[in-house]
Amino acid sequence: MVTSTPDIPSTTELAPVKQATSKRSYPGALVVVEGIDGSGKSTQLYLLKRWLEISGYRTHFTEWNSSPLVRSATRRGKQRRLLTPTTFSLLHAADFADRCERQIMPLLHGGYLVLADRYIYTAFARDGARGCSPHWLRNLYSFAPAPDITFYFRAPLDVAVNRIVAGRPKLKYYEAGMDLGISLDRSESFRIFQERILNNYDQMVETDHFVLMDGTVRVNKLQKMMRQIVGEKISLQQFAPKKK
Repeated sequence: MVTSTPDIPSTTELAPVKQATSKRSYPGALVVVEGIDGSGKSTQLYLLKRWLEISGYRTHFTEWNSSPLVRSATRRGKQRRLLTPTTFSLLHAADFADRCERQIMPLLHGGYLVLADRYIYTAFARDGARGCSPHWLRNLYSFAPAPDITFYFRAPLDVAVNRIVAGRPKLKYYEAGMDLGISLDRSESFRIFQERILNNYDQMVETDHFVLMDGTVRVNKLQKMMRQIVGEKISLQQFAPKKK
């Protein structure tokens, strides 16, 4: 079982990611969704993405752990169960760095609205739950641009876990946190792991300026709220098609 080092300070004592300001060097904007598995974050971002695309806004979508650069290494490590918390974290950091350099930053500089399904806070929450030092994680991702909006979809633990378990024929080894040795039962291990992640997210709400969203609210109502917040915090007109 991997545990956090006792003398590591809590996340609330850590320096938050600096918020985007008008003095930044790019004209684009970054909207992020975070939350534990089953919180509804991916569904809501997909709906937002489709609404923006249909309206003609310049958007780009990116998701966690999707770079082809480290995909094969991650897959082999998972299949052979060779990944320690640190190597797992470093692979995700390499994945993010590649996407940041090749996708996120160029498109922000190109004046796009970038939508990210999970961002650096996923690493802070998940890798922290695996015992990685919060200070080390913050330093590892210190190059990342600050989001304009970070939506944190929070659903009660039992609700989120039941959504995932009901939709999965079998939980994967690392997904369930079986590498931590917290339970021999895969479903129970998953629940405990998700609880740790949820606690880490909750500690970031104020320090990292999350916009808290109730993951139990009806999908259409939640989406309406999300669109309203985006419209209030970001000038969408700058991403509209240019008139000929």
